[in-house]
Amino acid sequence: MQQVPKKFQVSPFLVFFLIHSTQFGVGALGFQRIIAMAAGYDAWIGIIIFGLYTNSIIYFIYKICEKSNGDLASAHKLAFGKWIGNLFNLFFVVYFIFTTVTVLRTYIEVIQVWLFPDFKTWLFSLFFLLLVYYIITGGFRVITGIAFLGVVLPSYLVLTLILPLEYANFRNLLPIFDHPIKDILISGKDMTLSMLGFETLLIFYPFISTPEKSKKWAHLGVFATSLLYLFLTIVTFAYFSEGKLAKNIWATLSIWKIIELPFVERMEYIGIANWCLIILPNVCIFLWCSSRLAKRIFHTKHRTTLIIITIFVFCIMQLFEDRKLINDLNSYLGEIGFYMGYVYIPVLFAFVSFARWRKERKTNASA
Repeated sequence: MQQVPKKFQVSPFLVFFLIHSTQFGVGALGFQRIIAMAAGYDAWIGIIIFGLYTNSIIYFIYKICEKSNGDLASAHKLAFGKWIGNLFNLFFVVYFIFTTVTVLRTYIEVIQVWLFPDFKTWLFSLFFLLLVYYIITGGFRVITGIAFLGVVLPSYLVLTLILPLEYANFRNLLPIFDHPIKDILISGKDMTLSMLGFETLLIFYPFISTPEKSKKWAHLGVFATSLLYLFLTIVTFAYFSEGKLAKNIWATLSIWKIIELPFVERMEYIGIANWCLIILPNVCIFLWCSSRLAKRIFHTKHRTTLIIITIFVFCIMQLFEDRKLINDLNSYLGEIGFYMGYVYIPVLFAFVSFARWRKERKTNASA
């Protein structure tokens, strides 16, 4: 494990903001329609189940890092050796790169659909990635500060979702358990893209000053994300009928459209503009994770891997100009993310536990 100096580490409670800011992002603008496809308006139950399962994955992540005495790269080296371990590390580098592309490209699509149809993808992505690069070069503590602001500053937007409750019909949620448990679990799985981000803990674990004290904050971060998604889902289901929701791609933005305030006529414009503060820590953390892990693989300077990966992300962004391609990108990343986050991490825990037990056994035998 590479020892991180104390001056570069963050306090345990800030893990709450790091976890929550990576999980809550652009997916919150339109996940409701996706989860309702499988289980209808029983899908809110799937969110609760999936949230509890995500908390169990957080437990596995901490155990992996403790047993390997480091981060994901240390765990792979312990479980699979140097070469195979680096191959798995490379998979995660690519995964974090495409997560970055998906988050940023989807947000730009929202801007193009709702605000400026002729807005150029390259223009926004260029300036946004320059800002992200500047933040990351400031160090992990600066990224953590951005994550803190990305949670606190736009938090008032939650209050705006209370206003549409005037038109809500909570009978839409009845009858409860109208779908088989299999469909409810599938709807939870369909939440994967929106819930991803917790796996970044595997990378920034060494940057936590006292990791054992951060466990409760990581669990609270996942709990807060699950609770917020549950609230959004119930408000949306109460406002839309199933037929109308099935035709609505951006349900959260459509709800904002009906809000009229004396000083704001188009609330969705305010929401989309403020969502940039939510997307910023998303992109910063994912890009930092990919460049940090690449640094561990190739033993180069972090700035070098960051520059290369940032340019690579910018180039990939330009390939997704069609709505169908963006939708496919979201679908494929959600599917891959499910196996990377919810299947592979428990498997890695088993391998790391076995490798640790075998290593300790050899040490005791030689003693």
